[in-house]
Amino acid sequence: MKLHGYPKEGPQDIGASAELAEVTLEASPQELRDIAAFFLSAADEMDRMGAAYDHLHLGDAMPEFRTSPHLTVFRWVSENDG
Repeated sequence: MKLHGYPKEGPQDIGASAELAEVTLEASPQELRDIAAFFLSAADEMDRMGAAYDHLHLGDAMPEFRTSPHLTVFRWVSENDG
């Protein structure tokens, strides 16, 4: 697993992302439950689609997060995935 992110202000193009050492979520208990459900759904979709899976956005999957900072799940490709 790797974490990547963008600053709140500044360049937002895909080439400007930086690998992060830590992520802090400031969220309510219900938001954490909703995010957990999104992660489980993303994992199921990743299993279903296999190598065709690319990414999912929390805000697209759950409209209540559309105005939140973007949370995107990308498929991690291990050395064993060839």
